[in-house]
Amino acid sequence: MPFVKKRMFAQKKQKAFLYLIQELGYTQKEAQRLIAKGRLFVQGEPMTRTAGEIEGEFEFIYFEPITKGLLPTYEEEEFVVFDKPSGVLIHPQNRYTPYSLIDELKYQYGRDANITHRIDQETSGLVLCAKNKQSERDIKMMFEQRDMQKKYLAFVHGHFEKEMRVEAPLLRAEDESAIVRMVVKVDEKGKASQTDFKPLQYFEKLNMTLVECSPHTGRQHQIRVHLFHVKHPIVGDPIYGQSEKNIIKFLDRELSDEERVRNSGAKRLLLHANELGFDLYGETYSIKSKVDFLEICLNCVM
Repeated sequence: MPFVKKRMFAQKKQKAFLYLIQELGYTQKEAQRLIAKGRLFVQGEPMTRTAGEIEGEFEFIYFEPITKGLLPTYEEEEFVVFDKPSGVLIHPQNRYTPYSLIDELKYQYGRDANITHRIDQETSGLVLCAKNKQSERDIKMMFEQRDMQKKYLAFVHGHFEKEMRVEAPLLRAEDESAIVRMVVKVDEKGKASQTDFKPLQYFEKLNMTLVECSPHTGRQHQIRVHLFHVKHPIVGDPIYGQSEKNIIKFLDRELSDEERVRNSGAKRLLLHANELGFDLYGETYSIKSKVDFLEICLNCVM
């Protein structure tokens, strides 16, 4: 388990955050943030005052990364790229999450390494990670300024016949029903969103198409919603294109693999982050996934 509760002992009375700085190497900001989140316990009760003091025995919950042997697909001095498998979270959802990509990154490159963007848990593919705090700031700024070119591959229902650009504003629903816990929809009140689509190969017997997707904005579920909007939902999508009943079953983790395959065509979302292109520190990078995503798709649906 990445989050570990450890018994510790302070020989003299002192500020808790100073102890964490001296003994565990945190910065003041990191130490006080962890205290405020209730990670430090005195006599079984969480201390949340960032200027609180400790003396004697106490307990502290901290992140201790583990590895499952996932190696990066590309590495430079300032950053590294992982080819994330489908099903692996980017960050832990809570302290009981057994494993996520941040485990692998920090296990291999240390506490200052961090992930600079997100893809969905079921989306596979390239994730760009910084090795230190300065490169993290630089890479995140690059994303904010939209200086990152991303290409995804999606296996979609139906015959996607020609290239198209979808410009449809996206809004995250808030209070309509239980299904809105993670549903995004096309709505004129939403944020401007743009994706280019290019069909690569149509499989007539399956009535499915492999499509290249180039998002120009980075909205949540953007590719999934835009493909659903043009009536080509992604194979395996448990949300977009599904009935409210089945969406709720999926969100409540009550939808079996057999039901999901029957409803959506596959037991995982067939979406893959395939290429990253960017300029950083005077160099131009074009990084491609080494995964044969088409083979994965065909194995999932045949």
